[in-house]
Amino acid sequence: MPSICVAIIGLLGLAVGSFLNVAVSRVPAGRSVVRPRSACPACATPIAARDNIPVASWLLLGRRCRACRIPIPARYPLLEALTGLLFAAEALRFGRSETLPAALVFTAGLLALAACDAELFLLPLRLVYPTLGLTSACLVGAATATGQWHRLGVTAACAVGAFALFFALHRIRPAWLGFGDVRLAALLGTGLGWLGPAHLVFAVLAGSSAGLLVGIALIAAGRMTRRTRLPFGLFLAAGAIAALLVGAPVIDWYGSLGDPYADALGASPTAVGHRP
Repeated sequence: MPSICVAIIGLLGLAVGSFLNVAVSRVPAGRSVVRPRSACPACATPIAARDNIPVASWLLLGRRCRACRIPIPARYPLLEALTGLLFAAEALRFGRSETLPAALVFTAGLLALAACDAELFLLPLRLVYPTLGLTSACLVGAATATGQWHRLGVTAACAVGAFALFFALHRIRPAWLGFGDVRLAALLGTGLGWLGPAHLVFAVLAGSSAGLLVGIALIAAGRMTRRTRLPFGLFLAAGAIAALLVGAPVIDWYGSLGDPYADALGASPTAVGHRP
């Protein structure tokens, strides 16, 4: 993909990140993401267009509201910048393939869910279901364009399988795994199943390992106890995004070691998502 296209998609990501900030602030409270227009949460002053430029406005305003001078949380520019960077990275990863729209929608939804889980320990249905629906619609479009309908079957099987596994774990140990994580598992199966079951396995293992390591580090540092909750959805989302970006080469490398289960897991070719 030409560099100019990658840059444009990265800029689109900045704008999407700005919208995600609105969703993270409003959806958990049951508010509309469309109306009213964005305003300072402290003084309720509407945000002018000149103060609504992703990342740049936060820096130019000195990280404070123009009207009341209350500090603006760092989550706003961080989410915008991260969305822009990931959109550009996925444009490089998938190029002009039919997989790219689904990957971008999937990533945007995961970022919003991760932010909600990190702040509120909540994975709102009003974010999970729209992301699931839009990702599925993009994948149906990809199957229509490429004729690879069998991959939709694999995607559906991954979604159902991930939901069933996490549902069983939730029933066995509800204190370890909330039902929001069960719904998130179905979303992960949908977003990653198109690339092959191995990508879903990679995401779950990577996310679980990251959560375990962070938990151990925080306990060792005295920042939390064994009973302190961690936003597991945040780590699952991070694992899923890692699977999108680096899953294929890792899976291919693992398969090259001659593991007998690599083919069964669906180790994907390096050109996943591109027309043959």
